[in-house]
Amino acid sequence: MGYLNSVLQSSSQVHAEDGPVSGGGLSQNGKFSYGYASSPGKRSSMEDFYETRIDGVDGEIVGLFGVFDGHGGARAAEYVKENLFSNLISHPKFISDTKSAIADAYNRTDSEFLKSENNQNRDAGSTASTAILVGDRLLVANVGDSRAVICRGGNAIAVSRDHKPDQSDERQRIEEAGGFVMWAGTWRVGGVLAVSRAFGDRLLKQYVVADPEIQEEKIDNSLEFLILASDGLWDVVSNEEAVAMIKPIQDPEQAAKRLMQEAYQRGSADNITCVVVRFLANQGGSSRSVSSAANQGGSSRSVSSAANQGGSSRSVSA
Repeated sequence: MGYLNSVLQSSSQVHAEDGPVSGGGLSQNGKFSYGYASSPGKRSSMEDFYETRIDGVDGEIVGLFGVFDGHGGARAAEYVKENLFSNLISHPKFISDTKSAIADAYNRTDSEFLKSENNQNRDAGSTASTAILVGDRLLVANVGDSRAVICRGGNAIAVSRDHKPDQSDERQRIEEAGGFVMWAGTWRVGGVLAVSRAFGDRLLKQYVVADPEIQEEKIDNSLEFLILASDGLWDVVSNEEAVAMIKPIQDPEQAAKRLMQEAYQRGSADNITCVVVRFLANQGGSSRSVSSAANQGGSSRSVSSAANQGGSSRSVSA
């Protein structure tokens, strides 16, 4: 366990309703740095959650990053933040068949959340956009409309698809399951929900599945950085704008803050959460990543440091 203890690291989410939080860190093997920034924006309540976690699995350093955007309250997003990655890294096939492990972890987390909801009278749900770094592999999985975008060779490339009810394949799946899609300000499942896949949403579960779409990318010299963000960013900033905006910013925490602030200034009406992961191959290693390893933890109101070894048990709801 000595090795595991030396690489365990996790962010701890603080209550963000009274203002933005940010933080960042660096992997112990010097292969990537990360930063996050999260704000309620113009909303009075906070339903966005994030997770930035470095763990050790079978002798391998693994990065796990996620953005979770709740609806109908914060319960589902908080539950997914607290349980999804633990379910994933404990999966027996996490290393040998990572894609099937991710799909299983998404569905297990969804099913366990729904069981925990039996005494609730209001439906809650959540999107998820997650990135898993294992060796030279980047696996991005998502349900809903929190999006993942990479910068490869200077180009912005979406590596997730927003799950919207009016997409032809999603509409067909919903209708074949006995549901319907209708316009109510935007296209909605059953006239209610504006995403076609999500965790939770018990009353719509027959149609609103938590099956992730998974895309794999090779981590090589052409892969510069990754952005995970809730639709509070993507509603007002295009993929190309987001990549161009932070390309010159080496510190991923500052990059995440820049995106969050830009979305707010452009009038985003939603909570805004951004995670940026910068890949350090041929980029001078840690010297050009975050300000210093001692800067892990970002602002005084976020926790993402080696001192928080032992996972996310200390995280607090947002």
